[in-house]
Amino acid sequence: MSMFRVEQLHKTFGEKTLFDHISFSIEKKERVGLIGVNGTGKSTLLKVLAQIDGKESGELIYPNDFSIEYLPQDPELEEDLTVLEQVYYGDAPVMKTMRAYEQALLKLEQDPMNESYQKKLADVQQKMDEQNAWEANTLAKTVLTKLGVSDFTKNVKELSGGQRKRVSIAKSLIQPVDLLLLDEPTNHLDNMTIEWLEGFLAQYPGAIMLITHDRYFLNRVTKRIFELDHGKLYQYNGNYELFLEKKAERDQEEDQQENKRQNLLRRELAWLKRGAKARTTKQKARKQRVEAIQEDTPQSKHGDVDFAIGSTRLGKKVIELEKVSKSFQGQTIISNLDYLIIPGERLGIIGPNGVGKTTLLNMMAGRILPDEGKIHVGDTVKIGYYTQNHEEMDEKLRMIDYIKQTAEVVHTADGQVITAEQMLERFLFSRPMQWTHIRRLSGGERRRLYLLKTLMEEPNVLFLDEPTNDLDTQTLSILEDYLDQFPGVVITVSHDRYFLDRVVDKLLVFQKEGPIERYFGSYSEWLETAKEKEVERQQLKSLENKQKIIEPNTTKKPKKLSYKDQQEWNTIEDRIAELEQRQETVEKEIADTGSDFDKARDLFDEQKRLEEELDKAMERWTELSMIVEEMEEDKKK
Repeated sequence: MSMFRVEQLHKTFGEKTLFDHISFSIEKKERVGLIGVNGTGKSTLLKVLAQIDGKESGELIYPNDFSIEYLPQDPELEEDLTVLEQVYYGDAPVMKTMRAYEQALLKLEQDPMNESYQKKLADVQQKMDEQNAWEANTLAKTVLTKLGVSDFTKNVKELSGGQRKRVSIAKSLIQPVDLLLLDEPTNHLDNMTIEWLEGFLAQYPGAIMLITHDRYFLNRVTKRIFELDHGKLYQYNGNYELFLEKKAERDQEEDQQENKRQNLLRRELAWLKRGAKARTTKQKARKQRVEAIQEDTPQSKHGDVDFAIGSTRLGKKVIELEKVSKSFQGQTIISNLDYLIIPGERLGIIGPNGVGKTTLLNMMAGRILPDEGKIHVGDTVKIGYYTQNHEEMDEKLRMIDYIKQTAEVVHTADGQVITAEQMLERFLFSRPMQWTHIRRLSGGERRRLYLLKTLMEEPNVLFLDEPTNDLDTQTLSILEDYLDQFPGVVITVSHDRYFLDRVVDKLLVFQKEGPIERYFGSYSEWLETAKEKEVERQQLKSLENKQKIIEPNTTKKPKKLSYKDQQEWNTIEDRIAELEQRQETVEKEIADTGSDFDKARDLFDEQKRLEEELDKAMERWTELSMIVEEMEEDKKK
């Protein structure tokens, strides 16, 4: 029997059917990815499963003690709680105990001599023991640290938006539940944190259902894909890669069905045109049949951009940064940067949050000025800037009118004219939907519309600041196809590894400390190079330590070995050999970790420990060997 079943779930939003009597089940420890075009109801489905939103009909079937935890895209937290109090929020006994423990600990730290506080802490510690809560307590603090949150006592109201999201993720991950629902967990996380999250979810004891635009993350975490499409749910066993293969097969079958429909329609129309008597019963039936076939036009699902968009002519001079520096609140985030952007450039800007990536885009766009240095922009440059926080939209406008405010047509590189209606279709807005008012669109649909507006401006230099946040996988594929044929310059800030690999061939790598690095190649190539450099650094450090050890030791040694020393001398060479063999194994494992940074960090820690043990063993071997040599010399005398 399935752990969690959904039967004949039905829900509408206005005239749109979100779930048309869909049914599915989720098994224990299953990993399910939920995908679909923005606006199809993915987030709503998670809310219905979490019983935050209602349903019109259908059943959710699960055991009485079944528990669910839901992480929304935009979490709402209790402003006056501390980070740890928020993370330990919940009705589970272990959560209540950990909250009480942290509160008692904080009070005692403020008044260490208070006997009642001391007794309270002792009582709570006993409960921690009884409920085996220490492991969960350690896990919570480890997860927060991995997610980049280090001040556990800070109030939630003092946190930035990104920190709040991380606290919410930590709260979701440590809850002891049967089904974890995650809506865009990778949004606003840097690449290193996303890769850590991949490894953590692989070990998560409960079942997981998630929505994400990060296709590498989706491919590595999930083992089953649900696709929500025009109210129907299609299920695929396998990860995202296998889904793409099966989806292509399904699209091909649907295309074949459409060809059959068109052929049937042509035959029926040809028969009618032959002049048979129009008033016969058969003739009327044929007319009705033709009308039914014509009305049965399938929804357009394809958004191929099969043409090269033209753009304003771009000269040889694009943008040049000369000794550019920028500081905020006394902290320098960009220092003495020189960079020349050339025609046709495909540049990715990567690095942790808060290091100045968006600031660099804003300076190049002329929205803020550098503190020092100059930015030279070519006379022919026309920038299109897709920002993280899009402009306010007039919600009274219909989609088609909003786009036509920018342009009614765009031109291809070979001079063809593409209308606003055609562009909307290519970006997955059907003709009937184009007359929808903006106020009725989902957040993801608004982002897609804003993206199209930016492209309709026909820029020759395109700035994209986190374009993959809040866009679905199909829209991202369309954007990538568009950029493949875009003749201008593309500069993007992104944490999406798949998008970076598809779009850019150069990188500016921002770091928390140190200069901005330049790399020629894809993101995946840079990642492999970075890992190799780390392994080489560790190996060099190990070699330097060994060289220090074998330097002659001039300290006077005793001429006899104690019983304990003799026993150690008998086994130390075997111990050194074992350590060296384990060290070689760990180095090989580091090279084979792939993108699993959490595993790599653990291996680096073990490698460091082995190096220290080996250093001590070699030093001790040198010390004992000198004593043995002296003993041999004494015997000869």
